[in-house]
Amino acid sequence: MLRCLYHWHRPVLNRRWSRLCLPKQYLFTMKLQSPEFQSLFTEGLKSLTGFDGTLFDYFNGYEDLKNKKVRFVGHAKQRIQEDYLRILRYFRFYGRIVDKPGDHDPETLEAIAENAKGLAGISGERIWVELKKILVGNHVNHLIHLIYDLDVAPYIGLPANASLEEFDKVSKNVDGFSPKPVTLLASLFKVQDDVTKLDLRLKIAKEEKNLGLFIVKNRKDLIKATDSSDPLKPYQDFIIDSREPDATTRVCELLKYQGEHCLLKEMQQWSIPPFPVSGHDIRKVGISSGKEIGALLQQLREQWKKSGYQMEKDELLSYIKKT
Repeated sequence: MLRCLYHWHRPVLNRRWSRLCLPKQYLFTMKLQSPEFQSLFTEGLKSLTGFDGTLFDYFNGYEDLKNKKVRFVGHAKQRIQEDYLRILRYFRFYGRIVDKPGDHDPETLEAIAENAKGLAGISGERIWVELKKILVGNHVNHLIHLIYDLDVAPYIGLPANASLEEFDKVSKNVDGFSPKPVTLLASLFKVQDDVTKLDLRLKIAKEEKNLGLFIVKNRKDLIKATDSSDPLKPYQDFIIDSREPDATTRVCELLKYQGEHCLLKEMQQWSIPPFPVSGHDIRKVGISSGKEIGALLQQLREQWKKSGYQMEKDELLSYIKKT
Protein backbone atom coordinates (compact mmCIF):
# COMPACT_ATOMS: atom_id res chain seq x y z
CA MET A 1 0.00 0.00 0.00
CA LEU A 2 1.41 3.43 -0.91
CA ARG A 3 -0.61 5.45 1.60
CA CYS A 4 -2.37 4.55 4.81
CA LEU A 5 -6.06 5.47 4.58
CA TYR A 6 -7.06 4.91 8.19
CA HIS A 7 -7.46 8.65 8.83
CA TRP A 8 -10.39 8.96 6.42
CA HIS A 9 -11.68 5.71 4.92
CA ARG A 10 -13.54 4.47 7.99
CA PRO A 11 -15.71 7.60 8.39
CA VAL A 12 -16.49 7.53 4.68
CA LEU A 13 -17.42 3.85 4.69
CA ASN A 14 -19.68 4.40 7.69
CA ARG A 15 -21.96 6.60 5.60
CA ARG A 16 -24.80 5.39 3.41
CA TRP A 17 -23.30 4.36 0.10
CA SER A 18 -25.90 6.25 -1.93
CA ARG A 19 -24.50 9.47 -0.40
CA LEU A 20 -20.81 8.58 -0.68
CA CYS A 21 -18.91 11.68 -1.70
CA LEU A 22 -15.12 11.77 -1.90
CA PRO A 23 -13.31 15.14 -2.09
CA LYS A 24 -11.01 15.45 -5.08
CA GLN A 25 -7.93 15.97 -2.93
CA TYR A 26 -8.13 12.35 -1.65
CA LEU A 27 -6.09 10.63 -4.32
CA PHE A 28 -4.92 7.18 -3.48
CA THR A 29 -3.56 3.92 -4.73
CA MET A 30 -4.08 0.61 -2.99
CA LYS A 31 -2.31 -2.70 -3.26
CA LEU A 32 -5.18 -4.98 -4.30
CA GLN A 33 -4.33 -7.92 -2.06
CA SER A 34 -3.69 -5.90 1.09
CA PRO A 35 -5.58 -7.05 4.22
CA GLU A 36 -7.15 -3.59 4.62
CA PHE A 37 -8.57 -3.78 1.10
CA GLN A 38 -9.77 -7.37 1.25
CA SER A 39 -11.35 -7.05 4.68
CA LEU A 40 -14.28 -4.87 3.57
CA PHE A 41 -17.52 -5.87 1.86
CA THR A 42 -17.61 -5.61 -1.91
CA GLU A 43 -19.63 -2.41 -1.90
CA GLY A 44 -16.79 -0.81 0.04
CA LEU A 45 -14.17 -1.87 -2.50
CA LYS A 46 -14.50 1.00 -4.90
CA SER A 47 -12.10 3.89 -5.35
CA LEU A 48 -12.03 7.21 -7.11
CA THR A 49 -8.82 8.52 -8.57
CA GLY A 50 -7.74 11.49 -10.62
CA PHE A 51 -9.74 14.71 -10.87
CA ASP A 52 -12.39 13.36 -13.26
CA GLY A 53 -14.12 11.06 -10.73
CA THR A 54 -13.12 7.84 -12.52
CA LEU A 55 -14.41 4.78 -10.65
CA PHE A 56 -12.17 1.75 -10.26
CA ASP A 57 -14.25 -1.22 -9.08
CA TYR A 58 -12.07 -4.31 -8.64
CA PHE A 59 -14.65 -6.63 -7.04
CA ASN A 60 -17.94 -5.61 -8.69
CA GLY A 61 -18.84 -3.58 -5.62
CA TYR A 62 -20.73 -1.05 -7.75
CA GLU A 63 -23.03 -3.76 -9.09
CA ASP A 64 -23.65 -5.07 -5.57
CA LEU A 65 -24.44 -1.55 -4.44
CA LYS A 66 -26.80 -0.98 -7.35
CA ASN A 67 -28.51 -4.32 -6.67
CA LYS A 68 -28.41 -3.71 -2.89
CA LYS A 69 -26.46 -6.87 -2.12
CA VAL A 70 -24.06 -7.49 0.76
CA ARG A 71 -21.27 -9.97 0.04
CA PHE A 72 -17.88 -10.71 1.49
CA VAL A 73 -14.85 -10.23 -0.73
CA GLY A 74 -13.52 -13.60 -1.82
CA HIS A 75 -14.49 -16.51 0.42
CA ALA A 76 -16.83 -15.58 3.26
CA LYS A 77 -15.36 -18.27 5.53
CA GLN A 78 -11.85 -16.83 5.19
CA ARG A 79 -12.99 -13.24 5.77
CA ILE A 80 -14.92 -14.27 8.90
CA GLN A 81 -12.02 -16.25 10.35
CA GLU A 82 -9.82 -13.15 10.06
CA ASP A 83 -12.18 -11.38 12.48
CA TYR A 84 -15.27 -13.18 13.79
CA LEU A 85 -16.95 -9.88 14.58
CA ARG A 86 -17.56 -9.61 10.83
CA ILE A 87 -20.52 -11.95 11.37
CA LEU A 88 -22.34 -9.21 13.24
CA ARG A 89 -21.09 -6.55 10.87
CA TYR A 90 -22.62 -8.51 8.02
CA PHE A 91 -26.01 -8.40 9.75
CA ARG A 92 -25.59 -4.69 10.46
CA PHE A 93 -24.72 -3.81 6.87
CA TYR A 94 -27.54 -6.01 5.63
CA GLY A 95 -29.98 -3.91 7.66
CA ARG A 96 -28.56 -0.71 6.20
CA ILE A 97 -28.24 -1.63 2.54
CA VAL A 98 -30.70 -4.35 1.52
CA ASP A 99 -34.32 -3.46 0.76
CA LYS A 100 -35.95 -6.71 1.81
CA PRO A 101 -35.20 -9.54 4.25
CA GLY A 102 -34.13 -13.00 3.18
CA ASP A 103 -31.86 -12.04 0.27
CA HIS A 104 -28.65 -13.72 1.42
CA ASP A 105 -26.00 -15.71 -0.43
CA PRO A 106 -26.21 -19.35 0.78
CA GLU A 107 -22.40 -19.46 1.01
CA THR A 108 -22.45 -16.52 3.44
CA LEU A 109 -25.06 -18.10 5.72
CA GLU A 110 -23.19 -21.40 5.69
CA ALA A 111 -19.92 -19.67 6.61
CA ILE A 112 -21.62 -17.83 9.48
CA ALA A 113 -23.16 -21.01 10.86
CA GLU A 114 -19.85 -22.87 10.68
CA ASN A 115 -17.90 -20.10 12.42
CA ALA A 116 -20.43 -18.70 14.91
CA LYS A 117 -18.55 -20.21 17.84
CA GLY A 118 -15.62 -17.93 17.03
CA LEU A 119 -17.63 -15.05 18.51
CA ALA A 120 -17.06 -16.61 21.93
CA GLY A 121 -13.54 -15.17 21.82
CA ILE A 122 -14.66 -11.63 20.96
CA SER A 123 -14.98 -9.13 23.79
CA GLY A 124 -18.48 -8.32 24.98
CA GLU A 125 -17.99 -4.60 24.47
CA ARG A 126 -17.25 -5.06 20.75
CA ILE A 127 -20.23 -7.38 20.33
CA TRP A 128 -22.57 -4.93 22.07
CA VAL A 129 -21.51 -2.08 19.76
CA GLU A 130 -22.58 -4.12 16.73
CA LEU A 131 -25.67 -5.68 18.31
CA LYS A 132 -27.07 -2.28 19.29
CA LYS A 133 -26.79 -1.09 15.71
CA ILE A 134 -28.57 -4.21 14.46
CA LEU A 135 -31.40 -3.66 16.95
CA VAL A 136 -32.09 -0.11 15.74
CA GLY A 137 -31.64 -0.89 12.04
CA ASN A 138 -33.92 -2.26 9.34
CA HIS A 139 -35.08 -5.89 9.13
CA VAL A 140 -34.37 -6.38 12.83
CA ASN A 141 -37.03 -9.08 13.19
CA HIS A 142 -35.57 -11.08 10.32
CA LEU A 143 -31.99 -10.61 11.49
CA ILE A 144 -32.61 -11.67 15.11
CA HIS A 145 -34.41 -14.79 13.90
CA LEU A 146 -31.43 -15.46 11.62
CA ILE A 147 -29.04 -15.04 14.55
CA TYR A 148 -30.94 -17.83 16.31
CA ASP A 149 -31.33 -20.01 13.21
CA LEU A 150 -27.57 -19.89 12.56
CA ASP A 151 -26.77 -20.60 16.24
CA VAL A 152 -25.03 -17.27 16.75
CA ALA A 153 -27.14 -16.29 19.78
CA PRO A 154 -25.38 -18.39 22.49
CA TYR A 155 -22.02 -16.79 21.71
CA ILE A 156 -23.21 -13.18 22.03
CA GLY A 157 -25.03 -13.38 25.36
CA LEU A 158 -28.58 -14.01 24.13
CA PRO A 159 -30.68 -16.61 25.98
CA ALA A 160 -31.02 -20.06 24.44
CA ASN A 161 -34.69 -20.30 25.42
CA ALA A 162 -35.63 -16.88 24.08
CA SER A 163 -39.27 -15.94 23.61
CA LEU A 164 -39.23 -15.31 19.86
CA GLU A 165 -43.02 -14.99 19.76
CA GLU A 166 -42.83 -12.13 22.24
CA PHE A 167 -40.03 -10.63 20.18
CA ASP A 168 -42.20 -10.79 17.03
CA LYS A 169 -45.02 -8.95 18.82
CA VAL A 170 -42.80 -6.29 20.39
CA SER A 171 -40.83 -5.62 17.20
CA LYS A 172 -44.15 -4.64 15.59
CA ASN A 173 -45.14 -2.55 18.62
CA VAL A 174 -41.96 -0.46 18.58
CA ASP A 175 -41.67 -0.07 14.81
CA GLY A 176 -41.40 3.63 14.00
CA PHE A 177 -41.10 4.75 17.64
CA SER A 178 -37.29 4.77 18.02
CA PRO A 179 -36.97 2.34 20.94
CA LYS A 180 -33.73 1.99 22.84
CA PRO A 181 -31.89 -1.22 21.87
CA VAL A 182 -32.53 -2.82 25.27
CA THR A 183 -36.27 -2.16 24.99
CA LEU A 184 -36.57 -4.51 22.04
CA LEU A 185 -33.93 -6.91 23.33
CA ALA A 186 -35.87 -7.33 26.59
CA SER A 187 -38.60 -9.16 24.69
CA LEU A 188 -36.21 -12.10 24.27
CA PHE A 189 -35.81 -12.45 28.04
CA LYS A 190 -38.19 -14.52 30.14
CA VAL A 191 -36.77 -13.64 33.56
CA GLN A 192 -34.60 -10.90 35.03
CA ASP A 193 -31.70 -13.32 35.37
CA ASP A 194 -31.46 -13.32 31.56
CA VAL A 195 -30.66 -9.59 31.72
CA THR A 196 -27.97 -10.24 34.34
CA LYS A 197 -26.38 -12.92 32.16
CA LEU A 198 -26.42 -10.60 29.15
CA ASP A 199 -24.64 -7.95 31.21
CA LEU A 200 -21.99 -10.45 32.34
CA ARG A 201 -21.23 -11.28 28.71
CA LEU A 202 -21.55 -7.87 27.04
CA LYS A 203 -20.72 -5.42 29.85
CA ILE A 204 -23.65 -3.16 28.99
CA ALA A 205 -24.04 0.24 30.65
CA LYS A 206 -25.71 0.44 34.06
CA GLU A 207 -28.69 2.39 32.73
CA GLU A 208 -29.16 -0.17 29.94
CA LYS A 209 -29.13 -3.03 32.43
CA ASN A 210 -31.57 -1.23 34.73
CA LEU A 211 -33.92 -0.56 31.80
CA GLY A 212 -33.87 -4.24 30.85
CA LEU A 213 -34.57 -5.32 34.43
CA PHE A 214 -37.39 -2.77 34.69
CA ILE A 215 -39.14 -3.90 31.52
CA VAL A 216 -38.89 -7.62 32.29
CA LYS A 217 -40.23 -7.02 35.81
CA ASN A 218 -43.09 -4.66 34.92
CA ARG A 219 -44.25 -5.52 31.39
CA LYS A 220 -47.15 -7.69 32.61
CA ASP A 221 -48.14 -5.87 35.81
CA LEU A 222 -47.68 -2.18 35.04
CA ILE A 223 -50.43 -1.74 32.46
CA LYS A 224 -53.06 0.84 31.59
CA ALA A 225 -56.12 1.24 33.84
CA THR A 226 -59.22 -0.35 32.34
CA ASP A 227 -61.64 0.63 35.13
CA SER A 228 -61.19 4.40 35.09
CA SER A 229 -61.33 7.36 32.76
CA ASP A 230 -57.57 7.84 33.05
CA PRO A 231 -55.74 4.80 31.62
CA LEU A 232 -52.36 6.54 32.06
CA LYS A 233 -52.68 6.87 35.83
CA PRO A 234 -50.95 3.59 36.85
CA TYR A 235 -47.84 4.74 34.95
CA GLN A 236 -48.02 8.21 36.49
CA ASP A 237 -48.40 6.75 39.99
CA PHE A 238 -45.36 4.57 39.38
CA ILE A 239 -43.27 7.60 38.41
CA ILE A 240 -44.49 9.58 41.43
CA ASP A 241 -43.64 6.70 43.78
CA SER A 242 -40.26 5.87 42.28
CA ARG A 243 -38.85 9.40 42.62
CA GLU A 244 -36.00 8.41 40.27
CA PRO A 245 -34.81 10.93 37.65
CA ASP A 246 -35.04 8.46 34.76
CA ALA A 247 -38.41 6.93 35.76
CA THR A 248 -40.30 8.77 33.00
CA THR A 249 -37.84 7.58 30.36
CA ARG A 250 -38.20 3.97 31.51
CA VAL A 251 -41.99 4.18 31.50
CA CYS A 252 -41.96 5.65 27.98
CA GLU A 253 -39.83 2.71 26.82
CA LEU A 254 -42.28 0.32 28.51
CA LEU A 255 -45.20 1.98 26.67
CA LYS A 256 -43.35 1.47 23.37
CA TYR A 257 -42.77 -2.17 24.32
CA GLN A 258 -46.49 -2.63 25.08
CA GLY A 259 -47.61 -0.88 21.90
CA GLU A 260 -49.50 1.82 23.86
CA HIS A 261 -48.79 4.56 21.36
CA CYS A 262 -51.55 6.97 22.40
CA LEU A 263 -50.53 6.71 26.05
CA LEU A 264 -46.91 7.20 25.03
CA LYS A 265 -47.78 10.53 23.43
CA GLU A 266 -49.65 11.60 26.58
CA MET A 267 -46.78 10.54 28.81
CA GLN A 268 -44.27 12.49 26.73
CA GLN A 269 -46.36 15.63 27.23
CA TRP A 270 -46.96 15.07 30.97
CA SER A 271 -44.90 16.89 33.60
CA ILE A 272 -44.45 15.45 37.09
CA PRO A 273 -46.47 17.60 39.50
CA PRO A 274 -44.73 18.62 42.73
CA PHE A 275 -46.14 17.16 45.95
CA PRO A 276 -47.35 20.28 47.84
CA VAL A 277 -46.69 19.13 51.43
CA SER A 278 -43.33 18.87 53.21
CA GLY A 279 -42.27 17.59 56.62
CA HIS A 280 -41.89 21.21 57.72
CA ASP A 281 -45.60 21.78 56.97
CA ILE A 282 -46.57 18.85 59.18
CA ARG A 283 -44.40 20.11 62.04
CA LYS A 284 -46.33 23.38 61.90
CA VAL A 285 -49.55 21.55 62.83
CA GLY A 286 -47.92 20.21 66.00
CA ILE A 287 -46.39 16.85 65.02
CA SER A 288 -42.69 16.50 65.83
CA SER A 289 -41.98 12.76 65.72
CA GLY A 290 -39.91 11.95 62.66
CA LYS A 291 -41.45 8.51 62.32
CA GLU A 292 -44.98 9.92 62.54
CA ILE A 293 -44.17 12.65 60.05
CA GLY A 294 -42.92 10.06 57.57
CA ALA A 295 -46.08 7.97 57.96
CA LEU A 296 -48.34 11.02 57.53
CA LEU A 297 -46.46 12.17 54.43
CA GLN A 298 -47.05 8.76 52.85
CA GLN A 299 -50.77 8.88 53.75
CA LEU A 300 -51.12 12.38 52.30
CA ARG A 301 -49.27 11.32 49.16
CA GLU A 302 -51.80 8.50 48.67
CA GLN A 303 -54.70 10.95 49.08
CA TRP A 304 -53.04 13.31 46.62
CA LYS A 305 -52.61 10.50 44.07
CA LYS A 306 -56.28 9.48 44.43
CA SER A 307 -57.30 13.05 43.67
CA GLY A 308 -55.39 12.91 40.40
CA TYR A 309 -52.65 15.12 41.92
CA GLN A 310 -55.22 17.94 42.31
CA MET A 311 -55.40 18.39 46.11
CA GLU A 312 -53.54 21.45 47.38
CA LYS A 313 -51.55 21.94 50.57
CA ASP A 314 -54.33 23.33 52.78
CA GLU A 315 -56.75 20.60 51.76
CA LEU A 316 -54.19 17.90 52.49
CA LEU A 317 -53.24 19.38 55.86
CA SER A 318 -56.91 19.57 56.85
CA TYR A 319 -57.01 15.81 56.28
CA ILE A 320 -54.49 15.45 59.15
CA LYS A 321 -56.74 17.37 61.50
CA LYS A 322 -59.69 15.14 60.62
CA THR A 323 -57.71 12.00 61.46
